[in-house]
Amino acid sequence: MTARETVLLLLVVVLSLPGLIHTFKPLFTFSGNSTTHRDITRNAVLRKTAEICRDFAASEGQDFTLTINNNLSVETVQRACVSTSSFTSPLSTVMFHDAIINMYLRNAIVDLVYTLSDEHHFDKETFQGGRDVITAGVSAVKAAVKLENFVAARGILGQVCHTLQDFYSHSNWVELSNNAPYSALTRPDQPLENLAGPSTPTCRNCTGGDCADNLLPDLLQQGLLTSGYFSIFSSEKPTGKCSHGGVFDQTSRQDPVGGINKDEVESSHGSLHHKAADVAVDATMELLEDIRLAVGDKNFLRLMGLSQSSVLCFVIDTTGSMSDDIAEAKRVSFEIIDSKRGTLQEPSAYILVPFNDPGFGPLTITTNADTFKDSINKLSARGGGDTPELSLSGLQLALTAAPPSSEIFVFTDAPAKDFQLKGIITALIERTKSVVTFMLTDVLSRRRRRRTPTGVRPRKIGQSDAQLYRDLAQASGGQVIEVTKSDLSLATSVIEDSSASAIVTVFQVVKNPGTPDNFTFIVDGSLRNVTVYITGNSFLTFHLTNSRGVSQNSSQSSGPLASLSSVGNLRRLRLKADMQTGIWQISVSSNNLYSVKVIGQSSVDCIFNLVEATERVHGGFNLKEGRPLSGGNISILLTVTGSETVKVTEVTLFDSSGPTEVNGSLQPMENGIFLVTFSGVPAGDFVLLMKGENRSVSLKSTPDTFQRQVSTQIKTSSISITTQANSITIEPGSSVTIPFTVATTTNGVVNDSATGMITVQANNDRSYPSNITFEVGSGGKTNGTVTLRAPPNATSGTDVTLTIEARNAASADINYAVIGLSVVAKVTDFTSPLCQVVSTSATCPSSSSQCASSQWEFVANLTDGDTGTGIQRITVRQGSGTLNTSTVVGAGGENITVATYNASCCSPNVELIAVDNIGNVGRCVGQAREDPTDPTDSTNPTNPTIVVVKPTGTGGHTLSISHSLWISVVVSVLWK
Repeated sequence: MTARETVLLLLVVVLSLPGLIHTFKPLFTFSGNSTTHRDITRNAVLRKTAEICRDFAASEGQDFTLTINNNLSVETVQRACVSTSSFTSPLSTVMFHDAIINMYLRNAIVDLVYTLSDEHHFDKETFQGGRDVITAGVSAVKAAVKLENFVAARGILGQVCHTLQDFYSHSNWVELSNNAPYSALTRPDQPLENLAGPSTPTCRNCTGGDCADNLLPDLLQQGLLTSGYFSIFSSEKPTGKCSHGGVFDQTSRQDPVGGINKDEVESSHGSLHHKAADVAVDATMELLEDIRLAVGDKNFLRLMGLSQSSVLCFVIDTTGSMSDDIAEAKRVSFEIIDSKRGTLQEPSAYILVPFNDPGFGPLTITTNADTFKDSINKLSARGGGDTPELSLSGLQLALTAAPPSSEIFVFTDAPAKDFQLKGIITALIERTKSVVTFMLTDVLSRRRRRRTPTGVRPRKIGQSDAQLYRDLAQASGGQVIEVTKSDLSLATSVIEDSSASAIVTVFQVVKNPGTPDNFTFIVDGSLRNVTVYITGNSFLTFHLTNSRGVSQNSSQSSGPLASLSSVGNLRRLRLKADMQTGIWQISVSSNNLYSVKVIGQSSVDCIFNLVEATERVHGGFNLKEGRPLSGGNISILLTVTGSETVKVTEVTLFDSSGPTEVNGSLQPMENGIFLVTFSGVPAGDFVLLMKGENRSVSLKSTPDTFQRQVSTQIKTSSISITTQANSITIEPGSSVTIPFTVATTTNGVVNDSATGMITVQANNDRSYPSNITFEVGSGGKTNGTVTLRAPPNATSGTDVTLTIEARNAASADINYAVIGLSVVAKVTDFTSPLCQVVSTSATCPSSSSQCASSQWEFVANLTDGDTGTGIQRITVRQGSGTLNTSTVVGAGGENITVATYNASCCSPNVELIAVDNIGNVGRCVGQAREDPTDPTDSTNPTNPTIVVVKPTGTGGHTLSISHSLWISVVVSVLWK
């Protein structure tokens, strides 16, 4: 065994032991009433989001009755943030839930990846190192948001929050009677003061296991800051220093014995656990406020996932025969844009990726509908010759750019030239949970093909080529629509259907080879606009039967249950509005490949995440990367959205290609969240089906039953691949090395005697240089590393997705690891923009009845200092006046932004926010002067003129968690 393997094995052993985690507990607690990192992160996000919506409602004169505290839920916040009078469709909270889940799962992973890093946990008095982790992470978040890489930004933000929150559990900050956050941790322009010196004693022995008074009185009297030492390998620590404490902290056995952590109520200083958690919530909100001011309200809400609609994403073949297809993609996208613009159902973003051969891209991703229109207008069909095109390369770019759970549409009439990317694409689909639907024209058409207006003869896709697209569609829960070019416009209704809000999958199955079969699905009272899609050849027939026995067959275009339209291989049934709830059945007769998919609109949906459960007493588990192992156990964290009255009764995995079905064991974690465990799952391609009861939509004494199916397939593998990415960022011009281990398993356990060849390849979506190295394998395992290098000119904030794929010799079994990295240039500018008040002109009457007839003006000069990166923007955070800016050159050659603000005396206060190009935030505050001669001022008519101006240049941070703010930029997102 190599030295590296020995260290890794030791870490695996100790990490699996109970009680090792030395932080606020990561996700959930199964005993006591301790607060977890998940609770802290979730509460801070919900409160900060609710504050934005509250203040915006106030600025619009609308009611906002939600009480902002730590008892908020995702559903109550999103409902409060949406103008229900202008939004009658079901309310979806999936994106909001998913964003928060992503943040707290990435928060929890710090305990696994950085277990022994003092800086990531503020252990051993590493205050400067801990602050460096926070400030570097915040800079990375701001850079990623600037480029609209929200998924990457959420992951980094979750990890940064973990380190920040640990400070309040591991240091003596709250023991020093501090009730507010330590703002210097997020403000690198401020000094870290009153730190205990390296040789300053900080603790004395705990007495009889009681550590309540083990901090030295001199330390408390002087207000010195310290944190506990922690080690699982050695008891060594400086003389007189505090320990973290706990069963596995070896330093806590050396004088002074005991510890000072507040990780849970049972900890050494557990009596202060809840106080530390409360301050950690406020500190997290303070961090979120800084990010919000830096990126703007609209992007902050997108970062939080507060949206009612998904993206509109097209991947389009632009070779010569595709002119008809491009025209149809343009038509349907314009129709969606024009019909939904300015509403809450307007797509949250627009993505376009063209491809042909030999190129693909560029990627267009924008929130501006007109920019998207302009990009798709510029597409033209030209070139061609050899039939295959780079369709999978274009799809890869879309999958890594689009938010999770996006719906992606691929238009082509050609096979994939880059078919070797199938495994990579499948891995990205499984990781992002995005749905891919292929719009294929002229698949194996036997008639003579007409030429396009450009004279290019249309191509054809063979059945084996089409099967590649079918496999990818099935893996994602999408469809393959096969039509002629002239009929494509009749099939794009599926795109319009998917662009509605709150789309859920009720049931889906693919039969290949096809056999006649009967399928049942439940229609519940929360569903609206239920649509059934059936794909198959022209000989397919079906019968649809509702819960009362009423039937309609495939020959009835307008029957008692639904309206039917058919084009190409697609049958689309839209159930009538007065549909009956209960169990429906659809019987399909065909011996060829076919699929059935049932969708609808509902607020009730589910989100799943594969996790790896551990044996810790606190029930910890971490995010599972890659596929679960064949024959082993599968753990899934299941979150049910949209209703607080839902009860999940059954969760199963079933393989539609065979009779295999595995029932899950349900463990409720808290309202709407369940840990589902499946034992001994065999090899196969499974989908997850959830059934339950919902009392909120039922007027009967019995609850309303429902079912939801997860679109993305869950595939098992006998190949294990694990990685240890010690960094999620990479600097331009530098390299990152990621170690990995590949092994063959049997029944979920590494097979030490396994033989055979496993091929490993690495791929990234940015085409950055990379290479793989291997060590000599033993015991059924092989170790290796992937080294990835970012070009020197890589833009800070760019995200790169690295996929490591391992497959056996027959290529029948595949597993993968997907690592998301962010390119972040090293930040050296931590100085906030400076504000110099020039003047506050005019005076205002003190009487509110006379304010409307008077105006006042505020003028300030804003600069970013000699070494700054320049001011990016200035906005009005408080005040209802008009802001104008201009740029002049100062005496020293520096750029000065002159801000001139004019307002009515009815709005006598102003707060300007200045953000530089790095994301540092500065504030400039002013107030109108009162007229000392105002006869209506009976309180002090002889007062002299008063000027209240507070120019600041030390950042935009504050201890307050409630502000009046500008939010006009999010009107189209929330309230239109």
